[in-house]
Amino acid sequence: MAIRTAVNRALTAITALPTAAALVNGNLTLLTTATASSSANLTFDSSIDSTYDSYVFKFYDIHAATDDVFFTFNGRDGGTAYDATKTSTAFMAYHNEAGNDQAVSYITGSDLAQSTAFQNLMGDSLGIGNDESAAGELILFSPANTTFVKHFMTRSNHLQESDYTMNSYVAGYFNVTAAIDGIQFKMSSGNIDAGVIKMYGVGDKQ
Repeated sequence: MAIRTAVNRALTAITALPTAAALVNGNLTLLTTATASSSANLTFDSSIDSTYDSYVFKFYDIHAATDDVFFTFNGRDGGTAYDATKTSTAFMAYHNEAGNDQAVSYITGSDLAQSTAFQNLMGDSLGIGNDESAAGELILFSPANTTFVKHFMTRSNHLQESDYTMNSYVAGYFNVTAAIDGIQFKMSSGNIDAGVIKMYGVGDKQ
């Protein structure tokens, strides 16, 4: 049954409604999928350009091959190196299964100031236990803009030491005039044992 809505005082039939995913995420177009299998890194070195206003990297079931390491990312602003200058801020909330330990805190170890280092995506390290995996997303705004800085935001959750949920938020900007044309993810040490990252273009094409 069609739903009717008034447009300029005339009734127009709506024959299809947007999906729940579309309402939550907007117009997402899947561009690339990368799957880790004891991988040194997962790199997205194409399709990041002016086609879309922003890009979302959704990561699932990220598991480290080495104990007590951080899941990180960096941008490429031309050339081959992933070392774009950035400044960021970070905070984290955590809670344990016993319900007796919880806090929200600023993460001084994950904020960067005009640094070319890889950015931590999480406020605490990942372990190698079967349950110690991570999921989340990175949003990169206007990467092809050569007038303004390129902003990014991340949110993630991971299970630590089998009974803590760690919810992390990181935001910042690439302080470069060149376009950001590549994103690389890796562990601070060792390989990415397993996990999937999907890159989406967001919104209407420019």
